[in-house]
Amino acid sequence: MKKQEDCRMLTIGRRAALSGAAAFLCLAALPSFGQGYPDKPVRLIVPFPPAGSVDTVARIVAQKLSEQWGQPVIVDNRAGASGMIGADAAAKAAPDGYTFLICSIHHTVLPSLKSKIPYNLQKDFVPLSFAARFPLVLVTHPSLPVHSVKELIALAARSPGKLTFASAGSGGGTHLAGELFNQQAGVKLTHIPYKGSGPAVGDLLGGQVNMMFSDAPAVMQHIKGGKLRALGVANSKRSEILPNVPTIAEGGLPGYEAYSWAGFLAPAGTPKEIAAKLSADIAKVLAQPAVKQRLLEAGAETQPLIGEQFGQMIAAETTKWAKVVKDANIQLD
Repeated sequence: MKKQEDCRMLTIGRRAALSGAAAFLCLAALPSFGQGYPDKPVRLIVPFPPAGSVDTVARIVAQKLSEQWGQPVIVDNRAGASGMIGADAAAKAAPDGYTFLICSIHHTVLPSLKSKIPYNLQKDFVPLSFAARFPLVLVTHPSLPVHSVKELIALAARSPGKLTFASAGSGGGTHLAGELFNQQAGVKLTHIPYKGSGPAVGDLLGGQVNMMFSDAPAVMQHIKGGKLRALGVANSKRSEILPNVPTIAEGGLPGYEAYSWAGFLAPAGTPKEIAAKLSADIAKVLAQPAVKQRLLEAGAETQPLIGEQFGQMIAAETTKWAKVVKDANIQLD
């Protein structure tokens, strides 16, 4: 009986040894990045110039990821062609987890504005994590005799085409927010495009244009100083940055929502385990109170949205802005 038991235990021992050996061989066969990722510097492509809002978010996250990983995260600014140059470089990068991209609202609008884009945002990338939204605020020159969104809509309805709104450039978030307002309110505000927020805000302060849907940081000091009047923020709920300003929906246009945003993508084909780690680690960084505060100071609000949830948001944004572009007949080509 004891001899049979000894034989059985010996068989089990051999099986365990073989199983352990097989597991070791499987681990040995995994690519090196699967065992200690990342084990070398990682590149984060920013498809815009340094010092902008998207670049600021990228650098805050890159710094914290570097600390977390013990490996440098190198910010690589590849500006040009409304963000297409950097996005194309990221799409064509090796899908090994050592290159990823920060994208923005511009990348979901471009397919409706440009006939030739060298990549497909939804097919050539893996969604990692939403990063931050940049609230837009509707501001008017104090000379305009309105104090609410409801009053603005009434005034615009009485004088179609006579009221003007500035933007940081045709086809950008501040332009599309105005066109969405036109469509949902059933009014006609005339668009005046500028080359950047600075010149647009400057002319608004001077009274050359009546209003603007602006990134909050660009106009906050002017709102506080009484040089501009804030009618509403374009978020679906009140912004942490301007908590005392009602939403445009509250002020008289139910259902209105528009904001700029940024998020992270990896090249299609990036191993699922690596993409999952990137998503989780980025989310961990964005959840840090100190990071949230730094982003708020830069005019950005964080929101947890990772993996496929972020992918669904990209699809929804692409569809939403395609309709706005078509209905407003916006053409850049």
